[in-house]
Amino acid sequence: MIRRTTGILLHISSLPGAYGIGDFGKEAYHFADFLEAAGVFSWQVLPLNPTDLVMGNSPYSSSSAFALNPLLISPDELLKEGLLHNSDLEELPYFTYRKVDYKKVIRIKTTLLYKAWDNFVLQAKNDEFLSFCEKEKSWLEDFSIFQVLRNHFKGREWNQWPKEFRDRKESAMHKAILENADAVAREKFIQFMAHKQWFSLKEYCNQKGIQIIGDIPIYVQFNSADVWANQAIFKLDRKKRPTEVAGVPPDYFSETGQLWGNPVYDWHTLKKNDFSWWIDRMTINLKLFDRARIDHFRGLVAYWAVKAGEKTAINGEWIAVPVEQLFAAFRKKFKELPLIAEDLGMITPDVINFLEKTGFPGMRVLQFGFMGNDPDDAYLPHNYAHNTVAYTGTHDNNTLRGWYTKELTFHDHQRISNYLGKKTGISSVHKELVRLLIFSVADTVIFPLQDLFGAGHRARMNRPGKAKHNWEWRFTKEELKDSLSDWLYVINDLSGRIKPFFKDEMVNENKSEDQL
Repeated sequence: MIRRTTGILLHISSLPGAYGIGDFGKEAYHFADFLEAAGVFSWQVLPLNPTDLVMGNSPYSSSSAFALNPLLISPDELLKEGLLHNSDLEELPYFTYRKVDYKKVIRIKTTLLYKAWDNFVLQAKNDEFLSFCEKEKSWLEDFSIFQVLRNHFKGREWNQWPKEFRDRKESAMHKAILENADAVAREKFIQFMAHKQWFSLKEYCNQKGIQIIGDIPIYVQFNSADVWANQAIFKLDRKKRPTEVAGVPPDYFSETGQLWGNPVYDWHTLKKNDFSWWIDRMTINLKLFDRARIDHFRGLVAYWAVKAGEKTAINGEWIAVPVEQLFAAFRKKFKELPLIAEDLGMITPDVINFLEKTGFPGMRVLQFGFMGNDPDDAYLPHNYAHNTVAYTGTHDNNTLRGWYTKELTFHDHQRISNYLGKKTGISSVHKELVRLLIFSVADTVIFPLQDLFGAGHRARMNRPGKAKHNWEWRFTKEELKDSLSDWLYVINDLSGRIKPFFKDEMVNENKSEDQL
């Protein structure tokens, strides 16, 4: 599907803008223009699902695997549609342009979205809205009432709600929907606007020859509409508490592993149901994105299960997944599966063998290649395969400059210079390593925007194992310079990575009917 190409990893929340967080508005379109000028084919984003203060604002721990994040809705676009007035946007509080203040953003954005809903009701132009609700009702109904009930019960986890709501008794649910009809409709409207704005941005990118790469977290948050509405497909006890939770054993990021705490799937039940929930999930992601990375792909072959109540992820065990049957169901449903397998960490032969069968590209992270002295290290560019997506770093890594200055030794610096064949240092190492990656044999190379900027450790997006101050980084529009896109274009051209023309037929054929 794709020849040699370059991509940039940038989450929507990191874009500039006046509302405290990046959104689907004009700065996103400006960034697409930058990508086009730089000869970049792919824009990779992090999961677009709703975030939660309680979960540290992580897009990998959401209240829904299907909904979009309301915080990414652009007030400016709502203004254009007549759903907000200029007066609504005149007295906004001061927002720092470098970091997302999620508490403040939630307060302001919620107020604006509620005003937009009130104005939308007055307009009475609802045919498109009703069509959206009908098309997406398989997840939208459950998500909307879940949001309303969660607010009503002050954010308590759903298994602590009154039993009739915990267990979704039909009479209680029907009554709650009737009594909260306006609030439920408002939640649907917010999702309608988020999807409308996203698809408008995606279409703009596609027209410029830019594909969007999305990210699918393998697990969902316990306190989510997904678990509440689909309790049978998760391992829960009689009181609806997880019996096992997800994580990974000790690795590069943590000596005690990572205890994510998400409930694990009951794959026996999923298989009996022909994997319908996963097929629905893949369907919506192949509508939202042109290509998708499955985070922690190895968990679809075998997952690390830790008994609920453990303090670390050390005492877990690998449990096999019916992966052959799962992907047979996918291939029966979808004409194409444009997926990237995140295969970092502890990868066992069963995962390697399955990836070889599917042909999905795996990942390589350049930073990892310089953490030791092994010339056979798979993360060093001379060991890359063509069918690889190579990164300078991911959202979980330090920036190149931060990594070089904060994590490496003088010996490591010398090794990098020797590998490059020239002396490099703090001011130039980011460009040299970006260039090295682009000239590698990997079919697809992607780097975080921070690495293109040469930003330091304070621009890091996430620190695994740290609960606070993640997912906050933003850049300013002044940093997106023409000289930077010119430099990148020259290197992309020299290395044979200027983007191919992205024709409509290259997008999965099954998407066209369902997009807004």
